[in-house]
Formats: sequence, structure tokens, C-alpha cells
Amino acid sequence: MEEKIREILSGVIHPETQEDIVAAGIVESISTDNGKTVVMLCFPKPRDPFAARIRTQAQQMIERAIPDMKGNVTVVVKEAAPRPQQPQRESTTRSVRHVIAVASGKGGVGKSTVTANLAIALRNMGYATGILDADIYGPSQPKMFGIEGYVPDAVQQDGNDYIVPAQSLGIELMSIGFFIRPEDALMWRGAMATNAIKQLLHQTLWGPLDYLLIDMPPGTGDIHLTIISELKLDGAVIVSTPQQVAVADVVRGVQMFRHPQVNVPVLGIIENMSWFTPKELPDNRYYIFGRGGARRYAAECDAPFLGEIPIIQSIMEGSDEGRPSSLDDPQVEEYYRTVAARIVENTPEKC
Repeated sequence: MEEKIREILSGVIHPETQEDIVAAGIVESISTDNGKTVVMLCFPKPRDPFAARIRTQAQQMIERAIPDMKGNVTVVVKEAAPRPQQPQRESTTRSVRHVIAVASGKGGVGKSTVTANLAIALRNMGYATGILDADIYGPSQPKMFGIEGYVPDAVQQDGNDYIVPAQSLGIELMSIGFFIRPEDALMWRGAMATNAIKQLLHQTLWGPLDYLLIDMPPGTGDIHLTIISELKLDGAVIVSTPQQVAVADVVRGVQMFRHPQVNVPVLGIIENMSWFTPKELPDNRYYIFGRGGARRYAAECDAPFLGEIPIIQSIMEGSDEGRPSSLDDPQVEEYYRTVAARIVENTPEKC
């Protein structure tokens, strides 16, 4: 079986070297135990920009050639031994005027939906906008923009390798979701996740953007600390829902960004899912998750309150259809444009 798999993998060609991964020595080992097969790939170049793409291609080719192995084969990329320390390359975010983190204290508050619609609102206001989907374990932006099938290419400039972001609806996008299949569970330890986010941060070939929104993972963990240490953030926006349990988690998010060793300006708090108004009763508001919790906390912690986003059916439908509803629903666009305008107003200009 090992020879059969090696024969299959010899059909996987590295786009840069034009050599198959078996002949190039990238296939380090193939092991089978209890019906499960693990293929270990080790690339000679650290942080090879084609690694994730080749991993996906290798797994797909094995499963197509040997259908019985579907679900029983895992292709793993092993970190190469570090090279001697070299001068740090300049981050590709140098072409971005403002980098804004969109964060939440907990999951389930609609942070990714808010990020996608804010990007569209900023675009509608005339700003060149991009999104970095930094939610490593739960990437949503590829689905939000209907580009789940995008496979990033890589280009070389000045001797360095860069990853080409996707373009959708006038927004530049990069996500770990482009490198894995939607049904894959990403079982990465903290070090692997932080290495991946560093690669996306510094090797994505962003254009000259006015705003890069970073869709952060929920909570306060390794990915947050990595982004904060690797980038100079111009500000952070916190998304919450009105109920007290969500607002309690907002406190942690605000305090993280305001910590003296972090010192990232909190541009404001957005209250998502503030109320529900049925179409047939346009004058009625039903406060399903409580009322005004995020606004009250914003006042208590002296943070700007950026606005309320109600529950509107088209917002949910747009996320599922890969077309943020700020594009087509004037009512939704008005809510998000109001919030976006306040973010622009609160973002400090660089000298």
C-alpha cells in the first residue's frame, strides 16, 4: 500500500520547482495503523507558501485513486528545521493604511457576519477594503463571500514568496479556509496555529488598502497575542449581543486591548442582534436578548458605542448565500454604514 500511495503522490507537482513531491523528498513517511494512514510531508523551505495547497491536493488524489481510504487518510505537513536567523522581511501590511481588529469576548455573537457587512459598507463609502479571516479553527469568510472553492496562488517578488488573496465583491480576502476542505477538522496545537497566522499576516500580497479588517477568533488566546505582537493595530472593535452573559465577556476583550503591554485603542462597541422587527409589524421591536446591555457597558468603560444592528432575516440569508446583505438590502446597508462611519471617525490618522 505504501508503494501505491507513493506512486499516486508522484503525480503531485510543486508549482515552484516543477518537481513531483516524491522525487523532491517532500514525502517523508507513510505509516498505517488500525486501518488509518498518515502521510507526513516535510518541505525544505520553511513556511512554503504552497504547503497547504499541496497537502490538500495530495489528500484528494489519494482518496480519488483509492476510494476505500476516504476518511481514513491524513496528510500532515511537518515543520522544517529552522534556518539560521535572517533579517525579518517587511510585512505585506505596509501597503495598508489602517488595520482594525474585529473581536468578541465569546462565540455566537455574529462577529464574522458583522465583519463581512462592515467591509461592504466601507467599500460603499469609497474605501479600498480587505478582510483577514484570523479565526483559524472556524473560518467563515470564504462562505460569507461565496468563494469556498478559491485556491490561493503564490508569486515571487524580490526573492520572496507571497500568497495572492481572493477578490470578491470588491473586497480582498485571505483565510485559512482556502487551504483546507470545509469538512476538515483543524486539529492544530497552538504553535502550528500561530505559525499559520504569521504566514497569512506577512505573506499575503495585499493591495493598497485603506482598511484591513481582521476577523479575530472569539475570546482572548494565542492567536490574539500573535496578531497583537506581529502587527501594529490601529484599533479594535468589539462585537456583543445585549444579554448580560455576552456583555460580561466584552469586559475581557476590552481589558485585553487596553492592557498597558498591548495598548490598542478600542474604537468602540457594536451591539448585534439588538431587536427583532417583523416585516408585517414594522413599528414593533421585540428585544429577544435583552435591551441595551452593550450600550450600558460602553458608557461604563468609557468606550464609544458604535451602534445597534437588529435581527434582520436578509442578514442571515446573505451569509448563507455568500453575498453579505449590505449589498442588496438598503435597510441593512444603512445600519452598517452608520457603524462604519463611526469607526472611520474614531480611527486615528497616521502621521
